Amino acid sequence: MAKNITPRSENYSQWYLDVIKAGQLADYAPVKGCMVIRPSGFAIWEAMQARLDRMFKETGHVNAYFPLLIPQEFLNREAEHVEGFSPECAVVTIGGGKELEEPLVIRPTSETVIGHMYAQWINSYRDLPVLINQWANVMRWEKRTRLFLRTSEFLWQEGHTAHETYEEAQEETLKMLEVYRSFQEDDLAIPVIPGQKSEAEKFPGALSTYTVEAMMQDGKALQSATSHNLGQNFAKAFEIQFLDRNNQQSLAWTTSWGSSTRMIGGLIMTHSDDDGLILPPRIAPVAVALVPIFSNDQERTQTLEFAEKIKQRLAEHLDHLRIQIDDRDNLRPGDKFFHWIQQGVPVRLEIGPRDVKQQSAMVARRDVRDKKLVPLDEIADHVMRLLQQIQQDLYLRALDFREANTRTAKNYGEFKEILEQEGGFIRAHWNGSREVEDQIKNETKATIRCIPLNDQPEAGKCILTGEPSKQEVIFAIAY
Repeated sequence: MAKNITPRSENYSQWYLDVIKAGQLADYAPVKGCMVIRPSGFAIWEAMQARLDRMFKETGHVNAYFPLLIPQEFLNREAEHVEGFSPECAVVTIGGGKELEEPLVIRPTSETVIGHMYAQWINSYRDLPVLINQWANVMRWEKRTRLFLRTSEFLWQEGHTAHETYEEAQEETLKMLEVYRSFQEDDLAIPVIPGQKSEAEKFPGALSTYTVEAMMQDGKALQSATSHNLGQNFAKAFEIQFLDRNNQQSLAWTTSWGSSTRMIGGLIMTHSDDDGLILPPRIAPVAVALVPIFSNDQERTQTLEFAEKIKQRLAEHLDHLRIQIDDRDNLRPGDKFFHWIQQGVPVRLEIGPRDVKQQSAMVARRDVRDKKLVPLDEIADHVMRLLQQIQQDLYLRALDFREANTRTAKNYGEFKEILEQEGGFIRAHWNGSREVEDQIKNETKATIRCIPLNDQPEAGKCILTGEPSKQEVIFAIAY
């Protein structure tokens, strides 16, 4: 057990922060609530960004960029939207040493400014659909912050699309939800539950909001990404109109969808252990670390040359940038091993003088800490199989944990008992009432994380009122 990391069983919140510090992922900025993302943390974000960006483009989307500053009047046009975000907005009132005629809001999200531009670009049904994504930073003046999970400024992507019909907008909304589900499960090895948000939890101004919800190791839920069907609300506010196929003026149907650096927090809390970070191979910036072990110049030369030979063989299957040789002279082998463990690198190869003579290397897994001596001729195939195995094992381990910590409550007393004693996800019937949802939240802090999309609806009775319920929903205490 690492001495620089608080065990999860003692203090989960401190463990999380210790893993970030030990992995050199991020640090606190001089401005309260903001963070500095260090190179190791930013490399993870770049890997996420590269994969998601490719997936977006494969579904027909293109990237653009919109301004950081938004006229305050834009937010006032969409009353529900500004009501949802106004407590979190940072407002600029002075520019160039003078008071501005109109205050400017630092974007909490970009629906309004993008709606303004779409109104100028869209004139006919032939201009639709518009499928644009933006990689950007946003500002939300959070009162309680935690690195990656909730900071005043964070990095994200926000997709914004405009369509001819409701059906097309709904198809887009669910298509992007599936992109997020696939990315979370296939690349991050995080099992998620796709579902629809309740009215109380949906995005301000949206017709409907969909989410992918994940369970962290402390049993709490994390909203990993969201996709919103905005209906015609923003089209009305910003007059996004077009001449339809019947030569009539119609309002566009719009969507938005997004994910952020919060995913790094989810990655940490899903897979890591008391020794530090654990990264799934598909998203790890460094998938394989080669550690030469030497005590003199001759051994240094021999082990480095052998390490380079192994790297070249691995590079036939894996991007050479994801294979790193640790040739530092100022650290003992144990310190190097410890460094790569806390960086979460999936596979480590230890290469000493004896290994050079035997033409082999000791291959170590980060997740379960197994080691195996592998001959040079078998190393490339062995490591590639091992990376695939680690990816699958991490997902299955997280899935088993979620299933073991998902329970069903038949009544409110049982519901509260599960929350107090065990936590995790709770499946329970709910009558669809905002009042009931608010009461449960106020009394237990648990919220409806989603109405699962993949469930077969089964009628029952609301745990609080006993009134009819169409299907179970997922409750949990969330980050």
